Amino acid sequence: MSTDDTTESKCGASKTDTTESKCGGSTAAEETSSKCGGSESDSSSSSSCGGSTNESTEEEVGATVDDFDADPGRLVAVGLGPGHAEGMTQRARVALHEAEHIVGYTTYIELLPDEITEAADELYDTPMCGEVSRTEEAVDRALAGNHVAIVGSGDPNVYALGGLALEIVESKGATASTLDFEVVPGVPAAQSCAARVGAPLVNDTVSISLSDHLTPMPTIESRLHAAAKEGFTITIYNPWSRKRRENFEKCCEILLEHRDPETPVGIVHGAGRDDERAEIVELGDLEELGETDLVDMTTTILVGNEDTYVWDDRMVTPRGYESKYDY
Repeated sequence: MSTDDTTESKCGASKTDTTESKCGGSTAAEETSSKCGGSESDSSSSSSCGGSTNESTEEEVGATVDDFDADPGRLVAVGLGPGHAEGMTQRARVALHEAEHIVGYTTYIELLPDEITEAADELYDTPMCGEVSRTEEAVDRALAGNHVAIVGSGDPNVYALGGLALEIVESKGATASTLDFEVVPGVPAAQSCAARVGAPLVNDTVSISLSDHLTPMPTIESRLHAAAKEGFTITIYNPWSRKRRENFEKCCEILLEHRDPETPVGIVHGAGRDDERAEIVELGDLEELGETDLVDMTTTILVGNEDTYVWDDRMVTPRGYESKYDY
């Protein structure tokens, strides 16, 4: 999965005097060589979720479509679902078996079944926060003539890289049609986690991420206020990390401003993974759980609405059928 230090371009992009990407992206000589264009400094330290803390930036797009001599290949964004092999759709399995190259966050690559990783010609992974570099890597590999899958947990269109892939394709002067771009959906975390605690998302719902890497916290707060005030069931992604403790505390404060402290809350940690845990608590007890190993960036929190209740250790959110039918 690691990159190497070769200076030979394998994919048809123009070569420079710097350490060369194998598919056309420029990389500085002191940086780890990318096979297809994502610059990754091996001397930089990662932030809590947003790229390197030094001055080099991974947001600068390197090679463009004109730098590639080969006929374009294919790019597929594949959702892996909750994380275990059984939660992956059959379409996702087929797409991954068909791909020559598989690109993704290190943890997601490690979640892939051996049968898929062993069948791939190449695997390319980056650690947390390398979203732009690995997505550009996938695009460049496809522009170089390869059949490429970029993978992520859940669904590519839910807090994931489906949109970023299209943005980078466009920025390189290519089109989605050029790469026969396709999104293969997966089961989003909201749905897989809801299934662990009953049926909390049966009525109107809103999903909100507490990660302020891309969305400013004041915007997140306004969305929380609106969703809680309007009575939606709320799914919270990326709820807690050491550098986001205040985000989680503010979230709990906002929720309690609009919801009863006894409102049921489902907490699912690591859905579909070896360390999976699921609990149902009351909203008033949620904040104190931020200091436990139950709540972290792999946790999804499901906050019930005013009608949600707990029955037989399961959350139930009525759809409203009881007002129209006798049962």
